[in-house]
Amino acid sequence: MSDLETFRRETRAWLESNCPPEMRRASQGESDTCWGGRKWKFQSDAQRIWLERMAEKGWTVPDWPREYGGGGLSHDEVKILRQEMRALGCRSPLDSFGIWMLGPALLKYGSDAQKREHLPKIARGEIRWCQGYSEPGSGSDLASLQTRAVDHGDHYVVNGSKIWTSYADKADWIFCLVRTDPDAPKHEGISFLLFDMESQGVSTKPITLISGASPFCQTFFDDVLVPKANLVGELNKGWTIAKYLLTHERDMIGGMGQTSESRSLGQTAAESVGLENGILADTVLRGQIAAYEIDAWAFRLMMERAGDMAKAGQAHPAISSLLKYYGTELNKRRMELVMSAGGTDALEWEGARTRDGSQVRAWLRSKANSIEGGTSEVQLNIVAKRILGLPDA
Repeated sequence: MSDLETFRRETRAWLESNCPPEMRRASQGESDTCWGGRKWKFQSDAQRIWLERMAEKGWTVPDWPREYGGGGLSHDEVKILRQEMRALGCRSPLDSFGIWMLGPALLKYGSDAQKREHLPKIARGEIRWCQGYSEPGSGSDLASLQTRAVDHGDHYVVNGSKIWTSYADKADWIFCLVRTDPDAPKHEGISFLLFDMESQGVSTKPITLISGASPFCQTFFDDVLVPKANLVGELNKGWTIAKYLLTHERDMIGGMGQTSESRSLGQTAAESVGLENGILADTVLRGQIAAYEIDAWAFRLMMERAGDMAKAGQAHPAISSLLKYYGTELNKRRMELVMSAGGTDALEWEGARTRDGSQVRAWLRSKANSIEGGTSEVQLNIVAKRILGLPDA
C-alpha cells in the first residue's frame, strides 16, 4: 500500500508540473480531441506538448509493456493515474482506435515484428487507424462479409467495400476483416489484415448524418495489394481476433456512459431554469438529473469492477455486451437531459454562441450509439443467452 501511496504522490506532482493549464479546461468538442496521425494538425502548442510529454512517459497507453511504447504500469497504478488525471481535470492526451481496439488485439495475436512496428507508433500518436468491419450487406450479421483477399504469392489482392468506417478519410491505416476462403462456413475463412490507407486502390466517401456532420465513410478497395506480412494471426482464423477486438470496441462505446465534463448537468440547467433557495427551480428536472447522476456513478463503479475482474481472469466473456448496452443507453439519457437543461439555447443550430449548435448536434449523434458496435437489441440477446442462460426464442 505504501508503494501505491508513493506512486500517487509522484503521479500527482508530475501531472501538476507537466499538464499545461489549457489541457485542464473542459473540452469544447471535437477540435479539443487529439487523434494523432500523419494528417493531424494540433489545435495548440499545449495540445502538442501534452501528447509529447505523456507519450514520452508511456502514459498514453500506461498498461502496455514499455518495449512497445507503454508505461508498464500495474492495474492499480493505472487506476491511480486516471483518478489523479480526473482530479486535476486533465484531458486525454490521445484518443485512438489503435489504443482502444487494435492495440489489445495485436498484443494478444500479433507477431513480435507486428507489435514492434505498429504499437510504438500508436502510443506516440504517429499513425491513426480506422476499422474495416461492417459492409453494406453485413452489419449485425458481420460474418457474412464478402470483401475478398486473394492469394497472389507474397501478397493479397483485396476487393470489396466497407461501410460506417469511422474517420476513414482521416486515418492512415486500416485493420480489416476479409474473406480468404469463400468456400468455408461463414464464420471461417475470414482473415485479419492491416494495410495503409494510401495504398493504390483505396478510396473513401463520407456519409452525412442527421446531425449535419459525421465521422462515417464508405471505403472501397479496388485491387489493393497487401503484403502477407500484414496478416495478423493465422490465415482463415480472423474471426477469433475479430470477436476479441469487438469486446474492446464495446467497452470503448460503453465508456460513453461516463462523462469527464467539468460542469455538472445541474450547473448547466441552473443557467436556463434558475435556482430557488439554492436548488434547481424545476423540481421534475432536478429529480431526473439526480437519478441520472446516481446511475452514472453506479455505472462508473461497475466499469472499475469489470476491469478488476478482467485482470483477475474472472470476468464473464459477455460482460462487454452488458457494459456496451447500459453505457450507450446512459449516454443517450444524458444527452436528453443536456437538451432539457439547456432550454431553448440548446436548440440553436448555428452560431458562435453555441459553437454551431454543438449540443443539439451531439444529441442527434447520440442516437447512433445504440446501433454502432452492435445494436442494443443484439447486446440484450447476448446478455440473455450467455449471462442469464435464458433459452433461445
